[in-house]
Amino acid sequence: MITSLLIANRGEIACRIARTCSELGIRTVAVHSDADENARHARVADTAVRLPGSAPADTYLRGDLIVKAALASGADAVHPGYGFLSENADFARAVQDAGLVWIGPPPEAIEAMASKTRAKELMGIEPLRDVTESDLPVLVKAAAGGGGRGMRVVRRLADLDGELAAARAEAASAFGDGEVFVERYLGGDAGGRHVEVQVLADTHGTVWALGTRDCSLQRRHQKVIEEAPAPGLTGPLTEELHALAVRAARAVSYVGAGTVEFLVADGRAHFLEMNTRLQVEHPVTEAVFGVDLVAEQIRVAEGHALPDDPPRARGHAVEARLYAEDPSQEWAPQTGRLHRLAVPGTVRLDTGYTDGDDIGVHYDPMLAKVVAHAPTRAEAVRKLASALDRAVIHGPVTNRDLLVRSLRHEEFAEARMDTGFYDRHLPGLTAPAPDPYAPLAAALADAHGRSRFGGWRNVASQPQVKRYAMGGEEHEVRYRHTRGGLAADGVHVVRADAELVVLDVDGVRRRYEVSRYGDRVYVGTTTLTALPRFPAPTAQHAPGSLLAPMPGTVVRMAEGLAEGSEVEAGQPLLWLEAMKMQHKITAPVRGVVSALHAAPGRQVEVGTLLAVVEATPQGRGELRDEPGTTRTLPTN
Repeated sequence: MITSLLIANRGEIACRIARTCSELGIRTVAVHSDADENARHARVADTAVRLPGSAPADTYLRGDLIVKAALASGADAVHPGYGFLSENADFARAVQDAGLVWIGPPPEAIEAMASKTRAKELMGIEPLRDVTESDLPVLVKAAAGGGGRGMRVVRRLADLDGELAAARAEAASAFGDGEVFVERYLGGDAGGRHVEVQVLADTHGTVWALGTRDCSLQRRHQKVIEEAPAPGLTGPLTEELHALAVRAARAVSYVGAGTVEFLVADGRAHFLEMNTRLQVEHPVTEAVFGVDLVAEQIRVAEGHALPDDPPRARGHAVEARLYAEDPSQEWAPQTGRLHRLAVPGTVRLDTGYTDGDDIGVHYDPMLAKVVAHAPTRAEAVRKLASALDRAVIHGPVTNRDLLVRSLRHEEFAEARMDTGFYDRHLPGLTAPAPDPYAPLAAALADAHGRSRFGGWRNVASQPQVKRYAMGGEEHEVRYRHTRGGLAADGVHVVRADAELVVLDVDGVRRRYEVSRYGDRVYVGTTTLTALPRFPAPTAQHAPGSLLAPMPGTVVRMAEGLAEGSEVEAGQPLLWLEAMKMQHKITAPVRGVVSALHAAPGRQVEVGTLLAVVEATPQGRGELRDEPGTTRTLPTN
């Protein structure tokens, strides 16, 4: 019987595991890096152990330190969560060799399936050995790990070597294993859908196939919206998916929770891989089948047998991953203070953050998972979209608007989506749609109470003026102090308090909740930046300047790049790593590198000058992107 469990992970999954342990009466031990000293997962556990350092390679990927932490804290079991060391057979062995219970499959099963190349061979599938033009497009993929790291789509043979190098570097950084392989790309170009099957197996020979999940909506080959069951599959195809998943589990004598992933195209199932761990999207399966997969993992590890048949599926569940990122800017991750995160209680919220927490650069930018369950798919989608639309999120830019628009998109509503959904629809889904009355509401809230100092004596023809930045544009608003209170042309001000403004526009009342943190103002779901009346002089940068779009570390530079190098417009110059992803910085014009301030290993802040590309006469007018533009490498 397990009485104390160390969670070898961080963030929302660590908090989620701790919640189940608390319900089961199991004491929990957290591990945390220096960057996570005050993180929520370290606070909710009964005990926390420090892992010196901040980089994953120094902390959450140090299996030796984690085993020592488990022994020192008196834990008798280790749960790896997902990512980090969750699919590391050597770590699983080290846990068992230390006399601890491993909450996961046998190390031999991890070895057989953790390498995607060996997994495919086990299922009778051979990866590409020699890539030719006729094989394109192809997918470069990390053999170990998942979660989007180490994956590249290659459409030109000339790009293959460079993308192989980039994938190896990213995989080594994320998983400590730089092995990659190449396979034919069956993604969005082919209209394929990403469908997976949840399996759960015990030590007594029982293997459950807990339905299907559709995870087709992906950015950078990383899942954004998932649902269960996968809609629109025929009965025979569903049965085939279940049978293949059970076959894969039995082939390696699997124990515990795992996921078998497929690409469904042209009505056929193509095996992708088996993830020998809990998946990020497991809550939708839990909602549909009424099970707690973490609790089942623990019971299986304690030797309990599963019933012969799994529970019946009921209803439909949809999950959206809320990220601190800007989808309109190549999905650039965002950092900063999360002032407030509140989601209506009608849905499930799994998060590793609370109000006031800081979002740093060292780890994945996912803030939370929001899950809705309802009797039908349409009801679950509507419920989730409404909850996200009404959520209060004050802090860095997030993908909330993208999620809401995706859920309400006709193609998704009719279950006609595939893995190319965002390739087709991203511009429309990220187009600015600012509320024209949000700046006025912000100004009225800020002006609340000032009229009592005699402002009503001001000449009516002299309105107050305030300026805000919203949606990349500057907006100027005017209002007046009158004997009756605050007033503005074209609207009736029903109420104007510091935190609530109600406007009547053509007989329709609009209610705005207003919060302010420094110069950042949140009006409902609209974010504004208050602009000073007299702007201060700003630093000027030469044309062609490449500025860091986010805080991070320079991990790689183009071979031979130096001051004086001639470059082409769009040519990759250097790679910046932030939040476990690598971001490519490219030359904005054809020209010469006139200044180079970046160097491998250098840590930079937002706006740091990395390099300057001075356009040659032939290159003038060829500007393809604004200075500092990044192109995020396609990753899983």
